[in-house]
Amino acid sequence: MAYDRNAMLKLLRPAVTRVLTPLGRALVRRGVGPDAVTAAGTLGTVAAALFFYPRGQLFAGTMVITFFVFADLLDGVMARMTGPGSTWGAFLDSTLDRVGDAAIFSGLAVWLALSGQRPLAGVALFCLVAGTLVSYVKARAEGLGLNCDVGLAERPERLVVGLVSAGLSGLGVPYVLAAGLWLLAAASAVTVGQRLVHVRRQAVSLPPQTLR
Repeated sequence: MAYDRNAMLKLLRPAVTRVLTPLGRALVRRGVGPDAVTAAGTLGTVAAALFFYPRGQLFAGTMVITFFVFADLLDGVMARMTGPGSTWGAFLDSTLDRVGDAAIFSGLAVWLALSGQRPLAGVALFCLVAGTLVSYVKARAEGLGLNCDVGLAERPERLVVGLVSAGLSGLGVPYVLAAGLWLLAAASAVTVGQRLVHVRRQAVSLPPQTLR
């Protein structure tokens, strides 16, 4: 890794928490739970991605999606207010993250295909599949009792690259979407490779009966 992700998160989390805490407290007082916020954020992301992106409204779509992506942070703030996070909440959050990501890259792929940029549409679909594989490899490794907390492009990095490049493209910046998607495709492929190597090193050093 070229940077310490944990250090970066330690710097950003207090600021984000400070901004979202009043809203989270208001929602909790009204009986809204973090799971409902997670579901609403995903629904909004999917609706925006599949409505705006296929029409080529990349900047508007990115702004709306970014708004709903903050629900991913708000539900965590609310969960800490209501007590220890539940296993179901963690499972739901992770599952719906995949749904939101799939909608974003599907929407981009549809627009690229309709606008005659079929090779780039294929790259967007590769980003979708590779991103899902990045998450699956980690989940499967951890299900076997192995550590898989490595990789160049985890979900936050993939979202930032994808949304920033789409938004700038919507503002008329040339080639930025192509550059962002190709970068994301390469980074996702590298991350899958990193995780496979990391898991293999652990697996071959353990007797089979120690794996769950």
